[in-house]
Amino acid sequence: MALGLPNAARVAGYRLGVKFGLNSVRRLQAGVPHGPFFMPIQANSAVDAPAVSAWQTSALLFSHWRIALTDAPPDWLANPLNGQRISGPDRSWWQIPDFDPAVGDIKLIWELSRMDWVLAFSQRASQGDAAALKRLNEWLADWCSHNPPYKGPNWKCGQEASIRVMHLSMAALILGQVCTATSGLRDLIRLHLQRIAPTVQYAMAQDNNHGTSEAVALFIGGSWLVALGLKEGEHWANTGRRWLENRAARLIGPQGSFSQYSLNYHRVMLDTFCMAEVWRRNLGLPSFSEHWQSKALAATEWLRHMVNTVNGDAPNVGANDGARLLQLTNTPYRDHRPTVQLAMALFDRKRAYEQPGTYDHPLHWLGVDIPSHVAPITKSYEADDGGFAILRRGVVMALLRYPRFRFRPSQADVLHLDFWLGVDNVLPDAGTFSYNTDPKWLGYFGGTASHNTVQFDGRDQMPRLGRFLLGDWLRTTWLQPLKEDAQGTYFGAAYQDGQGGVHRRRITLKDDLLRVQDDVTGFSCKAVLRWRLRPRYWQIEDEAGKLSLASRLDTKQTLTVSSNKSIVRYELVEGYESLHYMEKTEVSVLEIEVREPCSLVTELRWCNAR
Repeated sequence: MALGLPNAARVAGYRLGVKFGLNSVRRLQAGVPHGPFFMPIQANSAVDAPAVSAWQTSALLFSHWRIALTDAPPDWLANPLNGQRISGPDRSWWQIPDFDPAVGDIKLIWELSRMDWVLAFSQRASQGDAAALKRLNEWLADWCSHNPPYKGPNWKCGQEASIRVMHLSMAALILGQVCTATSGLRDLIRLHLQRIAPTVQYAMAQDNNHGTSEAVALFIGGSWLVALGLKEGEHWANTGRRWLENRAARLIGPQGSFSQYSLNYHRVMLDTFCMAEVWRRNLGLPSFSEHWQSKALAATEWLRHMVNTVNGDAPNVGANDGARLLQLTNTPYRDHRPTVQLAMALFDRKRAYEQPGTYDHPLHWLGVDIPSHVAPITKSYEADDGGFAILRRGVVMALLRYPRFRFRPSQADVLHLDFWLGVDNVLPDAGTFSYNTDPKWLGYFGGTASHNTVQFDGRDQMPRLGRFLLGDWLRTTWLQPLKEDAQGTYFGAAYQDGQGGVHRRRITLKDDLLRVQDDVTGFSCKAVLRWRLRPRYWQIEDEAGKLSLASRLDTKQTLTVSSNKSIVRYELVEGYESLHYMEKTEVSVLEIEVREPCSLVTELRWCNAR
């Protein structure tokens, strides 16, 4: 495994320190902060953007599951979907197991305590809504009362504490109360930093967004306390800045790929970087290094190249746990444009999208000027640092995943192909569904069978060693670099797995044709090529294996598969995809099975894409 000895030592040290009481986090004590947390203000008419509509009479859990609300605070210790409360909520956080059978996924407890509602209430309060300010203070007081410092599930994760720090700080910016923060808000921030700091080494050992989130929280919270006259904040601010520089240097590649190989986690990381930069500017703090700035821009460009400019949707590639930070606009969960527009303005002084839109609202709320220059239109893009190749022809896009694993992969999605005709994701990724579900679904959504690739002998490309860990990481054994000419765009890659299976995939993208050649060999019994089809209007048209559909875009699409050896099975089967956390819907999956080494050629043709 390539996890690294330093990281393994950090994890072991953390677990032993917490278990035996050696880590200072076990000795933390603090009183419950008392409000008011935010003071009344004059209505701010300078912000030319509406407040988000959520968190009035209802809210969307994981941006999908609607839950009813009243003026009274919700139950912070219950699963909002089934009402089950976590057992023993008065225990110290380190005594609470990761998975409570009664509650299920602990993320269902954590979601309300990420305090997205703090942003919504502060927006409305800034527009003169006194009831929103009253509700903001009452909910915060209730949260503190039912989540006393370091007791219960909402103190269990340093990243969850960090998200609260970030959202509270952005609310203070919106309300203009950073340097005039109340003692209650100051105390609330301070006790969060006390929780985050002792276990930050564990966060860094994960080499993922736990580290970036906690670094940003320490930087923001520490510098905030300094601004409020508390010198102890200086150490936390310096620690956060140092780790933030370190995380950018280590976890973001030269072409912008993030360590988690995930569209959604990439957005989480980029939103935290944006909050750090917005905060730094507002407090007039020294700039981050040029290297940090270059990595932030590379990460921004990476996401910009993935995103559809019309609706903001993007491939559902990699782990997706429904996380969404900095919700300052009424855009859908799968619209990534607000993040891209804000990040481009901060790190490149350009607009990603020329025309005004709802994706501009976060800039208005955070006081970020909308640049006059517009970034060039996105074209084909190869991010070899993470194993991503994007092939474009006008509004048509193909994304290929290939193995460049410097960090642990979470899904067996090697040589998965995602294909888009305009806003229509014709060949999609399955997504994630849930981290705490039956082994059947954990294996399916994270496994090879839920991706548009080839599976050998019914096994995953990489064996699953744990809930978030795969073994025998694959390597690219052959690469055809990205190439474009007047006729088409081309790319290819190959791997050999630990049992000798070899898959070589060549892609040709033209204005009206996607051609995929899959050469497979080295398997024992069978190889199955899968194409996940959405929308579900496909039918096998004849014995030659021709499919047709009329899509939502009024396009005529045909898909054909041929082989130089016998195809023993060619059928449509039931499959699933998850566009939001804990949601799964049926899709059709075309399976093509062969039992000897061969070359399979898939051709997808269309017209009138837009």
